[in-house]
This record gives sequence, structure tokens and C-alpha cells, in this order.
Amino acid sequence: MTSLSPTPRTTLGRKKNRAATDRATLHAVLDEALICHLGLVRDGTPLVLPTGYGRDGDTLYLHGSTGAASLRTAAQDLDVCVTVTLLDGIVYARSVNNHSMNYRSAVILGRARLITDRDEKLHALRVLTDHLSPGSWDHARGVNAKEFAAVSVLALDLAEASVKLRAEGPGDEPEDVSANEAWAGVLPVKTVFGEPEPSADLPAGWSVPDHVAGRVTRPAAAAR
Repeated sequence: MTSLSPTPRTTLGRKKNRAATDRATLHAVLDEALICHLGLVRDGTPLVLPTGYGRDGDTLYLHGSTGAASLRTAAQDLDVCVTVTLLDGIVYARSVNNHSMNYRSAVILGRARLITDRDEKLHALRVLTDHLSPGSWDHARGVNAKEFAAVSVLALDLAEASVKLRAEGPGDEPEDVSANEAWAGVLPVKTVFGEPEPSADLPAGWSVPDHVAGRVTRPAAAAR
């Protein structure tokens, strides 16, 4: 599929003009964000928990400890909701009522599947690792049998999803623009990587590996 297929559950109720309709935008939001929030009802109580994830095609992989009650519940053939949000800017308007945010957000609904096949689980763990820390799968020690058994991985299909975004300036009332009594504009918000901090117990002689150093965000002048 190249386009999103809205269902009654994923059709926007407000600001429908901010809905994205192409699947590529969904993929882009998921690939840029680093953490999702998994929502479910456990023992009659709604829970929304930060969760690590990774995407491969139209499959979202979620992972955590086998002891995590949230993942055990999510694997019990019940509806879950996964959300991801990227904050791109704070919108300052001339009226406090018209202040807003520029953002890109995705909501995925469905029933997660517990991965039990060893090869599929290993593939999913690599996808998850490459999402958060690309290059680490080949650089660091591999997962041993005890670690492999201690982690759960769920697969969630991206078939039922919606994407909403805002990328514009303030929407002030004409009278507020004419009055010219307050500043208006956008304060961009960006996620950047700082300089790597070596572990205190790392022996001398280690340089920062390329897959880590390559993610550092440097000022434009220093990057040239």
C-alpha cells in the first residue's frame, strides 16, 4: 500500500486538513522519532507507557522485558494504540488563545502479535537496535541465550494508522494583526545529538566509533 486507508477509528474528527494520506509520511515520522507510547487497558485500568520500537516495512516491532506486564497484556489479542509525536516548533501568536505547536504525529491501532519464531525475533531485535543506535548490532557483542529469552518482541501491523501534522505560522485574528501589540512567530524545536561521553570504565586508547561519532550534530561552521 502507498496510501493510508482511514477507518472510522483513524479518521480525524477536527482539523481534517492536517491529515496526511500517504504511507510514506507515516514511515518518515516513525523512522525519525526514537520512542513511542503504547496504550492499552490492563485489569480495567488504561495505561500509556513509553516503549522502544523499530520499523521494517509495514510492521512495527515493540520490545521490552518478558516480565513487563504491559507487553504480556498487549500480546493477548486485544486492541492497542501506539502513538509517536515529533515536536517541530512552538507557535507564538498575538493572542494566547491562538498559540499552537508545529508537529508531526502518528497513531497506529491494531492487535499486536507476540513473536515466538527464533529467526523472526532475532531479525526484529536487529531492527529495533538499528532504529535507536544504528551500527551497534555489528559493533557490540551479540545477544546471548539468556538475554534472548528475557526479552519479548511484539509485531504490530501498520494497516490502520493516521498521521496528522502542522507546519505553519500563527493563525491570528485580523484585528489582532492590525493592533500590532504582540510579537508573533515560530520558535523551532530540534532534537540534536551532543558529543559522545565515554564510559568511565573504558580503557585508554578507544576512539569513538564511526557509527556513534557520525550522529553528532555539529555547528555548520565546524562541519565544513
